Formats: sequence, structure tokens, C-alpha cells
Amino acid sequence: MIEKVDVAIVGAGTAGLAALREVRKETDDFVIVNKRPYGTTCARVGCMPSKTLIAAANAFHARTSMATFGIDGSDRLTVDIPAVLARVRRLRDDFVEGVLKATDELGERDISGHARLDGPNTLDIEDRKIEARQIILAPGSSPIVPKAWQDLGDDILTTDTLFEQQDLPRRIGVIGLGAIGVEMAQALARLGLEVHGFDGGDKMAGIADAKIAELLRDGLSREFAVHLGANVDLARAGDGIEITWDGGRVFVDKVLVAVGRRQNVADLGLETLGVPLDDNGLPDVDPQTMRIGDTPVLMAGDANGANPILHEASDEGHIAGLNAMSPDPERLERRIPMTITFCTPQVASVGQKADEIDNCLTGEVDFATQGRARVMQENFGLLRVYAARADGRILGAELAAPAGEHLAHLLGLAIARDLTAHDVLRMPIYHPVLEEGLRTALRQIAKALPPCSVSDLADCGPLHVEALE
Repeated sequence: MIEKVDVAIVGAGTAGLAALREVRKETDDFVIVNKRPYGTTCARVGCMPSKTLIAAANAFHARTSMATFGIDGSDRLTVDIPAVLARVRRLRDDFVEGVLKATDELGERDISGHARLDGPNTLDIEDRKIEARQIILAPGSSPIVPKAWQDLGDDILTTDTLFEQQDLPRRIGVIGLGAIGVEMAQALARLGLEVHGFDGGDKMAGIADAKIAELLRDGLSREFAVHLGANVDLARAGDGIEITWDGGRVFVDKVLVAVGRRQNVADLGLETLGVPLDDNGLPDVDPQTMRIGDTPVLMAGDANGANPILHEASDEGHIAGLNAMSPDPERLERRIPMTITFCTPQVASVGQKADEIDNCLTGEVDFATQGRARVMQENFGLLRVYAARADGRILGAELAAPAGEHLAHLLGLAIARDLTAHDVLRMPIYHPVLEEGLRTALRQIAKALPPCSVSDLADCGPLHVEALE
């Protein structure tokens, strides 16, 4: 027997829940299908538990600079890692509980199981078949562990298993130094573990700008061993793991694999849609409607392989939900690209990156001598802003700097509003704040532009006094 509904949503992660919110505004004739566990990647194994671990690591690491402030006794502080991990799980469970409330009153419309397409309007869910006018696919993604390493068993960790550990061993290898790998490697090192980080590329945390990449490598290398351009092999060695690469080897107790996530589409039945699939088995998805070709199927979130970031997944679910209920295509403009890595210094990119822009104006500030950064003992970092040569319109920025998350959002607003360097220099910036560093970078860009009006405060120049900038 075929069950018929208006809309079927596959996946109860961030994208699926955002789609559900929009669908419920228009109809109660829907189902949402999710393969356990529930709770979203972000709340359960991603953003929230990782930031909880980072917060604990940073709190303990603060002892290393206390003497600078005239505070004695920090050498007697110790960390209880089992207690740290217990707090991570306690907060994680609270975050997950909040997520579960989005589906716990749906009754029979909430189906637990694996869904597979059988053509553009039909889903097979174990022993059930559901026909839907529109189908929204949001099955998410899973950590990648190369097959050759899977035989190492529990000594291989991913973010799906890291936070379930009751304790952590003394030595850990981290393979993959993208955003997740960098965050976890530094956090584990700050908790007192011996950490060895590896990546096959020559940059970390998704940074394209060579100057910022070099500064970040220098900073992180002070806290844990960083090996870039290193293609590694793993092998069992006694009770631990031997990591080898061209030029070296090291022995660790466990390895955290952070080489990326794979879209959960292997058994989704995308081949039954009759549309072309790429080498990863993914169809082309319109980023403004989230629709797959001319089919009644939409695809949102990590599963489409585009932007595996929570706010992007939420936007895509929103767009998919709107279009599942609209008789005409709703083409929504996407947000300015932004990524943030919560290491120290914070790493961020907003708008276009250095390798995406030709012949632009560049302004930068080194936070080594920035007044507020020195006061806070956080005077390490670099911000580089890219602007159009013709008019100084801000195109993008990359940074590894204190308060990077806030600088990135300020720049994101400027880019979204097509502001120029002069426009932002007209804004009030208080003293002493880290945002004064942004003003320093923009003044460099403004020097290459035609002068603004003599009565325009955008032309108010620096005093060249460290305490006043």
C-alpha cells in the first residue's frame, strides 16, 4: 500500500528542520524521515561540543600568561580531563534535547528509518512506500575514515567519537588540519596532551592568503607539532599507532581523523531521478532554489556538497521548504560567504579570498603592536582586506587575529552593503578596541583612492602613536 503525502523531508538535521519549519506554515500533510541518531550534527558532534571543549582548553591555557599580569600560583593548576569531557557531554546533551523538541510532537509524521528514492516522487522506507508531491533531501554527512585505517579500531577517533571518550591518552595525532582539525589539535594541546598535526596541503584552516597562512603556521607550531605537505601512513605499533611520512615517524596512542565529511548519499537512490550525477554521485542543485533540475526533488544542507556550514544549511533548508510549497520558483539571493575557525588566533574569511581576486587593493594590520591587543596579551595576528582598485569597494578579507569572529561579521556587513573603504572609515570606532585594527587596514586602501571631501571624517588620519591607535 502506498501512503500519499504532500511533502516528504528526508533528514532531521539543521537543513531538514529549517525545511520543516517552512512546510508546517502551509500544510500538516507531511512526513519527516530520519535515520538515528537524532539531534543534528552541530548540536550532537559538531559546533557545540567542540566549542565547549575549546572553552575548557582556553581556560586552562590562560594560566600560561597569568604571570605577565602579575598573578602568581598558576603553575599549581591542573586539569581533570575526564571532568572536562563529562562537562562537554552534559552541555551537549542539553543542546541535543533542545533540538529534539522540534520533532517530538509530530507523532506518526515523524518516521525513524532509512529512506531511499524510487523515482522522483516516491520513497521506500524499509517496509513502507510513500508517495509525495515534493521531496526534500537533507540526509547530512558523515566523517571520512580511509578504508586502510578502519582496521585500527577504537584507536581511530572522529568528531563522532571524540566527545564520547571518558579520558584521553597522553599522545594524539590529528590527521587533517582544516577548521575542525586545527580547532581540536590546539584544544587538545592546551589541555596538556602531546599533539602531532598533519595535512597534505601547505596551508591550514582553509586560508588562501600566503602571509596569513605563514603567520598561522608560526603561531600554532608553538603549541603543537605541525607537519604540512605530509602524506601519512598509519600502522599498529604495540598498544598505539605509528604515523610515518616522508622524512619522519612518530608514535601516538590514538589518532583523530579530520580529513573531511562524506555526503550521506550512497544509498539514497539519486540514480532513480534520471538526472546526471558527478563523480561523487551528486546531482546539480540550483543554489537559489535548491531544486534538482526539473524534478520535484530538492536537496539541502551538507548532503549537496556545497557549503557544509550550519548557517548555510539552515538557509538551504529554508529555501527548499519555501520552494516545496510555492507554485512558482522562489529564487533567493545567498549570503556573503563566511567561515570562522575557533582557534587562537581566530581564523576567518569573508567574501572573496586572496586567490579569487585579481589586481585588487590590499590593506593589512599586524596586531603585534595594536594597543588593545597588547593590553589583553593577545597581540598576535594579521588581517588583510581586499578592495576593488576602481572605487575601494570591499570585496573580501582573510585574517588570523584576536576577535576574528567579530571583525569577520563587521566586514560581512560592509561587503553585503557594497561599502567602500571610505564608507567604513566614516563609521565610529571607539578607543581602545580591537576593531581599530580594521581602520588601520582600511586607511592603507584609502591612500590609493581619490581623496574624499575635506569635510568628510573618513579622511581623519592616524596619530602614529601606539597607545592611541
